[in-house]
Order: sequence, then C-alpha cells, then structure tokens
Amino acid sequence: MSIARTHHQASAGNAKQGESPATASGYLLAGQASELERLQLQSRVWEPSGRQLLEEVGDGGGARALDVGCGVLGWLRILSAWVGPDGQVTGTDVDEAMLAAADRFVTEEGLRNVGLVKDDLFASELEPASFDLVHARYEICPLGRAQEQMETYLRLARPGGTIVLEDPDTGSWHFNPPAPALERLIELIEEAFRLSGGDWQAGRKHLHLLREFGIDGNVRAEIVALPPGHPYLRLPLQFATSLEERLLALVSADDSRSCGGRARSSSKSRAAGAQRSRSCSPGPLPRRRRGVTVSAPRFPGARRRAEWGFAV
Repeated sequence: MSIARTHHQASAGNAKQGESPATASGYLLAGQASELERLQLQSRVWEPSGRQLLEEVGDGGGARALDVGCGVLGWLRILSAWVGPDGQVTGTDVDEAMLAAADRFVTEEGLRNVGLVKDDLFASELEPASFDLVHARYEICPLGRAQEQMETYLRLARPGGTIVLEDPDTGSWHFNPPAPALERLIELIEEAFRLSGGDWQAGRKHLHLLREFGIDGNVRAEIVALPPGHPYLRLPLQFATSLEERLLALVSADDSRSCGGRARSSSKSRAAGAQRSRSCSPGPLPRRRRGVTVSAPRFPGARRRAEWGFAV
C-alpha cells in the first residue's frame, strides 16, 4: 500500500500528457456478455481487500465517493457501505451495457445511496473537486494515458481527498506447478494490450506516476489464494477467447492451436489434481496498487499492490 500527500495545484502541470491509440471507448473487451460476467467475478474476488483498505482510509460516513469505470460492480457495494446512509456514491462508465448491468445490481442489492452516470474519464463532465474519495480499478492497464487519467482524478478529488488506483503487475502471474503454455498465453495477452495502447505492467509504475505529480507514495502487496476449481483461475483462457483475433495476429496458426489446447489441458489437469488431493498449493495472484494504484489477480493466487493518496 502506498500513502501519499500532495498539493492540489500540482495535479495538472507536472506531467506530460501521454499519447496512446486507446480511448475510453476503445476498451478491448467491451460489448461482450462474457466480459460482464468476468468483471463481476473480479469485483467479488477483490472486495475483501477493498474493504480492508477503506477501513485504513478511515471513517467514510457522509462522504461523497466516485468509482471511475465501475463496470458492472466495481467498488459500488463496498463504497455504499463505507459512506453510509448519509453519504453518496457515484459510479461512472462509458459502456451502456455495463451501466445497465450495474443498475440491475444496485437495484437488487438495495443500494439507495448509489447513482450511475455515463461519463468519459478523458472528457469528464463531473463537477471538479467534489469527491472525498476517487477510485479507479484497471483503467490505466487497458486504456493507457496514465498522466491524463491522473489529471482527471486529481481534478475530481476535493482538497484533502483520497485517490485509490488499482492496476495489474504481472510479475507474480505464474502457475505452480509451472504451466509453460499458459504463461506463453499470458505473454501474448500482455502484447495485445500493449499494441492497443494499454499496459499490463501499469501497477508497478504507479509510484513513478505519483512522483511525476509531486506525490510520495507507499506500496503494500497482498496475496489472495484461490481454491482449486475457482472460476477466476480461468482468467487467461477467458482473455484468450475474447481476444482471439488479436492473439492470432501475433502468432502462427499452429502455435496458436498448440498454445490454446495445451493451456486448456494444463488448466483442467491442475484443477482435477487439486480436487483429488483436497489441497491447494497457492501460487501468486495479481498485484494491485492503491492510494493511487493497484494490480490484478494471478493464478492460482493473486497478488496485488495497492496505493492510495491524499490530495491536500
């Protein structure tokens, strides 16, 4: 975890704007039913660590909190509990399908202090300096343009407010025992994101990003061990299905079939073996950063770095 303090006026001028082909509407996995399910599962996997972070941030009663790119769930539920009945949570996204799914969830859960808004983080129409806490999960990873994103978050946070960022760090994304085919597949997924302007290593770059804006940060790494058969272990295969055309462009057809088939076989054999022995040998999970960063889950465990900061 990283804790940072900064002067609000340092938000806009200290970093050069990055250029990237990615845009808010250029999310690689947008518009797929499988992506809606994956995002909700992802949110549920990381909710416990999110609650823990909010406890460390302090009492949020009556606060105004923003979840940028909330997707189908994001931090909406835990932020709703954190701000309490006197507080207000705003969730934003540019994808109407995701907002519709989030609206159904909010209604089913009875989260009366949560509102949803269609908003582009690169051209946000939200009121500046109006949120006590601004949270963004996996926005830099797929979209890039980290400096522009930071400028938006700092502009939306009130002086003295808190910014929480979560992004992946694939340094711990490995299998135990080793699974060469799956690890090769992960390399191809990283490359597909890179070519679209994203960055799967965004989590490990958060401290540098914060310093560009005159912010000092601290980082904490967390590990979550996923039990045998957990659906989140299939994340590389889910990405492979969603990004099939892009991945095929990166490898030969023979290599692609070999990698995909061996990866599926490896994944199944690991789950079966673990169930037979009724034990789990946790591997690293993704890393996230908060404060102003976080990384993503890995297999069969996921590590994340969290960084959070205060704008004063």
